[in-house]
Amino acid sequence: MTLPYVDPQPPRSRLYMAFARLLGTRPAGWLSRKVVWRLDPYVMRLTRGRVGFGLLLPTALLETRGAKSGLARQNGVIYFNDGDRVTIIASKLGLPENPSWYYNAVAHPDLVLGGRAFHAVVVEDETERERLWGLADRVFPPYASYRESAGRTGRTIPILQLSPR
Repeated sequence: MTLPYVDPQPPRSRLYMAFARLLGTRPAGWLSRKVVWRLDPYVMRLTRGRVGFGLLLPTALLETRGAKSGLARQNGVIYFNDGDRVTIIASKLGLPENPSWYYNAVAHPDLVLGGRAFHAVVVEDETERERLWGLADRVFPPYASYRESAGRTGRTIPILQLSPR
């Protein structure tokens, strides 16, 4: 299984942008929270990462170890490349809490994305975060509204950069 390179710079097609906007709606968010997050890892594993519920979006299977249990955990995540690093956003639709995979990645930063081994680092520098948000918004425009929602609850959405191991 190879992890395709996702350049965040080129403009996206109208179909892609329409699909991304659809996924940013409240009904799609409900479906994502209640159903998709549970099924996506199975679909991605069965298709060796070729198909996931993100369909047009650049998604990959993130494999972490539980922060407390140490057990294997799998989640589908949107990603993009930044040079030789890969960036993932712990948005959880802008809800008040971070996704569990974020805590797993912080506790056990050696992880696997799309079948490739990486080491995760949380981006703390505000200038770097701003630059990465600019790229992330090009890949998935609903991130902007997720930031607003999270901000209203006092949460800052974490950005993780993954370096190859």
